[in-house]
Amino acid sequence: MLQTTYTDARANFASLCDEVTENQEIVIIRRRKGQSVAMIDAAELQSLVESAHLMRSPKNAERLLAALDRALKGQGTASDIDRLKTEVGLAE
Repeated sequence: MLQTTYTDARANFASLCDEVTENQEIVIIRRRKGQSVAMIDAAELQSLVESAHLMRSPKNAERLLAALDRALKGQGTASDIDRLKTEVGLAE
C-alpha cells in the first residue's frame, strides 16, 4: 500500500492513477486537515463490494468458506462456465 500527501497526490495524479490501475496498488492520501482517503482501482472496489455482499449472509458465508476450503485441499471437481450455466438454468 502506497502513502502520499494530498499535495503530492494532486501534483502526480495521473501517475498515481496509473499505479493504481496497472499494479493494483492502493494509495492512501493523507490530508493535513481531514481524514485520509484511499484510491483504489474501480474493478477491485467492485470485487470487494460483491464479496462483502456475499459474505453478509451467515449461511452463504459458511457455504462459500467451505467451498474455498475444499478447493484449497484439492477436493471436488472443476467445472467450466457452460456446465455451471446449465446447472443453474442459464444455458442458452
